Amino acid sequence: MTYIPRLKQEYKDKVVSALTEEFGYKNVMQVPKLEKIVISRGVGDAVADKKLIDYAIDEMTKISGQLAVSTISKKDVASFKLRKGMPIGAKVTLRGERMYEFLDRLVTAALPRVRDFSGIKATGFDGRGNYNLGVTEQIIFPEINIDKVNKINGMDITFVTSAQTDKEAKSLLTELGLPFKKN
Repeated sequence: MTYIPRLKQEYKDKVVSALTEEFGYKNVMQVPKLEKIVISRGVGDAVADKKLIDYAIDEMTKISGQLAVSTISKKDVASFKLRKGMPIGAKVTLRGERMYEFLDRLVTAALPRVRDFSGIKATGFDGRGNYNLGVTEQIIFPEINIDKVNKINGMDITFVTSAQTDKEAKSLLTELGLPFKKN
């Protein structure tokens, strides 16, 4: 028997039927699904200290369970002392089982550790069914050892769905367990 992540199984068992009932889809393939999760972090201080990129990649690898890559600048910016081709951030793209595992850990372990947490804002949708979430501290993830953190940094988490509208995407993410604020 092969391993299936908890949220992936829950998507097949409960979320598909709940969304079909809510939006009246005629076919199971019309039901929106989570395609990928992209975690990214800009490290602006990396212009002066190249080791900060290595720290960012290491932390994002621990958080996601998949090797992160550095992002490079596309053009020169003289006021930031930035040259084209310099590493300036880190990102990791999660798909499949790792994506569901990360989402499960985010919802059950990381978000409840945020100070004064009352839910995530529902204003991060882009109009095409994708959702962006900003996390201000990387220490909310249990994989990060607070004693070994040299600087508190935030990161952006993007949920890319196959939904056509923001309403469908919000229903999908709510069914998967993301705790949106009540208006």
